[in-house]
Amino acid sequence: MYKALRSSVPEVVRFSVHDAAWLHTGSVHRCYRMHLPHRCMSLRLRKVPTASGATAVQIVTKRHGKLTVIEHLGSAHIPAQLAALEEAGREKINESTGQLSLDLDTGSKVSTASRRRVKGSASRLLIDTIRTAYGRLRFHVVDDEAFFQLVLARIVEPTSTSDSIRALDELGADTKHRSTFTRCQQRVNADAYRETIAEKCFDYSVATTGISLILYDVTTLYFEAEKEDELRKVGYSKERRVDPQIVVGLLVDRTGFPLALIHRCE
Repeated sequence: MYKALRSSVPEVVRFSVHDAAWLHTGSVHRCYRMHLPHRCMSLRLRKVPTASGATAVQIVTKRHGKLTVIEHLGSAHIPAQLAALEEAGREKINESTGQLSLDLDTGSKVSTASRRRVKGSASRLLIDTIRTAYGRLRFHVVDDEAFFQLVLARIVEPTSTSDSIRALDELGADTKHRSTFTRCQQRVNADAYRETIAEKCFDYSVATTGISLILYDVTTLYFEAEKEDELRKVGYSKERRVDPQIVVGLLVDRTGFPLALIHRCE
């Protein structure tokens, strides 16, 4: 048995989680709760940092040393959101375990803020900042929202296209469907997105720092493939690999601002 309230509060003993039966014993001034391991679970809140910098709040239970997530309440980006999620989680735990709130006269009205529910959260400042920089570089000439979302996801958390959907959901973005991103990748090659972006990078560098000095560097990317194709060829490798590879070159101005990314077969 566990002590639940201060000694000044009359004791309340609960016999079952399922019927939420509470008995008041006025002669005892301590409150205990009977713990029935075969009929109930010990629920608690868990806070987990996410890759996007938010804090996820979950309701979990631990049984036989194994932690199980019962419900994911959401992700918070500011303390106010975190407090609201924690309050919502505590209320859910109380409801699921049959705990009843004590109608104690506190002498003041209870704030309605504790009854609020977080319907969603979004990193609006981060998204808006990246979108502003995107527009300042005039990349919006590529009128493709799915492409911008892929750029956003790669900046915040470099990951695969498939996993970008999770990263965007954690940011609270209006995420496109997986098939939309697949079609976007096809448009990137068909509509020469890279050449268009490179032109805008060049224009920005000319307007800000001037093209007085250009630097470049190259590296190789290998593929664990058995056969060569039109793009990937076996060639010289500092690591002495015999896998098909491509050569990637990055062109930058004197401030390190990227101007172009070029690849070719060996």
